[in-house]
Amino acid sequence: MQHAVGSPLPPPHQPGHGPAASWPSAAQQQGQHHPVPPPPPAHGFTAPPPGPPADSTGHVPLPPGGPVGVPSAPPAAMGPDPQTTTLAVLLIGPAGAGKTSVAKHWAGRRRVPTAHISLDDVREWVRSGFADPQSGWNDHSEAQYRLARRTCGFAARNFLANGISCILDDAVFPDRPVVGLGGWKRHVGPGLLPVVLLPGLEIVLERNAERSGNRRLSDEEVARIHGRMAGWYGSGLPIIDNSQLDVPGTARVLDEVLARAVASPPKW
Repeated sequence: MQHAVGSPLPPPHQPGHGPAASWPSAAQQQGQHHPVPPPPPAHGFTAPPPGPPADSTGHVPLPPGGPVGVPSAPPAAMGPDPQTTTLAVLLIGPAGAGKTSVAKHWAGRRRVPTAHISLDDVREWVRSGFADPQSGWNDHSEAQYRLARRTCGFAARNFLANGISCILDDAVFPDRPVVGLGGWKRHVGPGLLPVVLLPGLEIVLERNAERSGNRRLSDEEVARIHGRMAGWYGSGLPIIDNSQLDVPGTARVLDEVLARAVASPPKW
């Protein structure tokens, strides 16, 4: 049995008595009489509006039944997590941009299986008769490049088909169709996410000076490649200037870029 807030509580039930056997009403305690109407308002004032009914709080009626729970806030919109999403990423940049170092670090710290595929490593599988690009770009070096890119794409598709993400790195030029994005898109698939690493020229020259073997290029060649890579500005692809970033810092920025790219894939 429910009672209105503010009304007196009934006495405890006695054996053999009803719940309100001896409970007098307020009218019985005070005698039977008619309520006296309130006096009229003073001249120049209007009567106040009638108060709320006895069984309400303010002007909002009390809801029947049990207590009403506090409405929970709507869940926040969660963006895609690049750490747990199966991805295919192509890291683009000139020699000395840090592509291979960043790709290895990024692949090694993810929470899902991830492979790193370097086109330069695959090209150097050819031990005898290797067409070194430093000796000049010709039909022989182009054929080996195409073969290496096709091999990388085949490996990436196999990894992705088995739920393993992959990140590839290559010096893709914006103004050369042969060494361009079209081949990568054809061999890996339209879901490939390209990201450009493009630090300043002085940083690229410093990093190139630390290289050895056929990976080290002349300063003139590095400057020429870096200048051509500037063509990626205005292409719509995400570009990371990692001049002031170390490898872990660049990998964190890469995660942020990929989260946006997964939510809104670039058109390329």
